[in-house]
Amino acid sequence: MKYMLLIHQGTTPLPGSQEWESLSGDEQGAVYGAYKAINETPGVTPGVRMGSPEMATTVRVHDGKTLTTDGPFAETKEALGGYFFFEAEDLDAAIDLASRVPAARMGGAIEVRPLVER
Repeated sequence: MKYMLLIHQGTTPLPGSQEWESLSGDEQGAVYGAYKAINETPGVTPGVRMGSPEMATTVRVHDGKTLTTDGPFAETKEALGGYFFFEAEDLDAAIDLASRVPAARMGGAIEVRPLVER
């Protein structure tokens, strides 16, 4: 089964932020190391880190007119920070991998969603 793992950043410190800089070098290295290990896990297709939620533009069409607003549709604390794909034997394997994503233990959450294949 193929899954998409969506990384909801929550309050997870992001590289370049003041919160990130307050982490020790060892803590920063552990975060980078964990993402590297996840990306090297068999069955994982790495995604791409997304820009900050403040850089988002949300698009809606109402009565045939395109409306844009700055920022994400969701509150910043609920915004997506990234994603990756994982081909796993079952949901339990995908959940196990999601639990290893640093954001899951640093103030965020990981949404595991099966992909519909036709």
